[in-house]
Amino acid sequence: MKNQIPKYMKVTEPFRIKSFRYQWPSDLLTSWGFEMEALILGWYIFATTESVILLTAFGTLRFMGTLLSPWFGVAGDRWGSRKIMLLMRFLVLIFALFITIFEFFEILSIYMIFTLAALSGLIQPSEIVVRNSLIGDSIPRALFMKATSFSRISHDSARIFGALAGAGLFSWLGLGIAYIFVVVIYFTSLLLTFGVSKAHPRRDTASQGKKPEPETSLYSEFKEGLVYIWNNGPIFAIICLAFLANLTAFPITHGLMPYIAKDILLLDENGLGQLLAAFSCGAVMGSLILAATPSQKYATQLMLINLVIWYIMLAIFSWIDSRTGALVVLFFVGIAHSFAMTSMSVSLLGFTNELVRGRVMGVRVLAIYGVPLGLLASGFLIEYFGYLSFMYMYVVLGILVTVIIGAKWRSSIWHT
Repeated sequence: MKNQIPKYMKVTEPFRIKSFRYQWPSDLLTSWGFEMEALILGWYIFATTESVILLTAFGTLRFMGTLLSPWFGVAGDRWGSRKIMLLMRFLVLIFALFITIFEFFEILSIYMIFTLAALSGLIQPSEIVVRNSLIGDSIPRALFMKATSFSRISHDSARIFGALAGAGLFSWLGLGIAYIFVVVIYFTSLLLTFGVSKAHPRRDTASQGKKPEPETSLYSEFKEGLVYIWNNGPIFAIICLAFLANLTAFPITHGLMPYIAKDILLLDENGLGQLLAAFSCGAVMGSLILAATPSQKYATQLMLINLVIWYIMLAIFSWIDSRTGALVVLFFVGIAHSFAMTSMSVSLLGFTNELVRGRVMGVRVLAIYGVPLGLLASGFLIEYFGYLSFMYMYVVLGILVTVIIGAKWRSSIWHT
């Protein structure tokens, strides 16, 4: 049974739980690997082809597995999230190993990179499903904000390490040596994952003498998750907002940065690393602030307010044409991003019944499919209308729809 948590909790309270002491560093290392791969391969493709459409196509492939996320959530609910996590991390390790081997044998091509990116992209987007489900299964509800903030730190700080280390290793040692570091990072993460809790709400319910859910097909369980979301106003509203952010905000900082760095700000790969690191430093700062303050009761309000601030900061970023200005603005973009997305995850965990948590988080991650859609659209919008027009379109759309959703479900997600 989960321990009683004192009213005034330490910032690091989640680390008193053994499972979290293993999960956090394993999640951190996996995120480091993801971000290093994204920067190394993204810069390689854009520098080789000089095509923003191919760059956005690469970014799209990295999120193709979003469509599978609900099924990973269903599998986690049925067989346990730890087992699914181990399988996913093993496969990602194998794909990275292939790139390393192909590069050393000098047979690596753009086509191979796109193929392996597509295979890895079937898995990577669903990582967040399993991470959040494991937090929900092994962490007391009172610590959701702190644990989720630290989980967010593992993701956002990885963009600092991944951006700087990835850019430095790539420019100094080349793609092959850089990928040896990626393989070692993934392997270490896999080993740490074996220490994560085997907590499984469905199995644990049965072991406590309670009547378990009847065994049904995976499709039936997926359908039950969709019905649960449709009938729960706050959850449905949050997932709509998640899709919106992924469609109109994430593509700018999670896919288009090589283009912005090279063609707009006239920077090299090290400059790109600095831009990504500035964004991530802001995101880490935001997560630390949330972890250190009693903000969980205001999670939904923080989510809505900071979504709007996020878009406003992106609008300001679009006017910047200097390295220093871009670094400063991206730092504040990162803070708003962290406040919005961490609060979104906490709100969703709080509103969701633990027996359907994996399914709900899986559908939530399905919202990440907005990223490849937004990236594909952005490539063509930039080509035909220009960078500034594209930025204005995404920012205006994002603010407008956020206000509409907040107004429509204000009784559910504002007055909670």
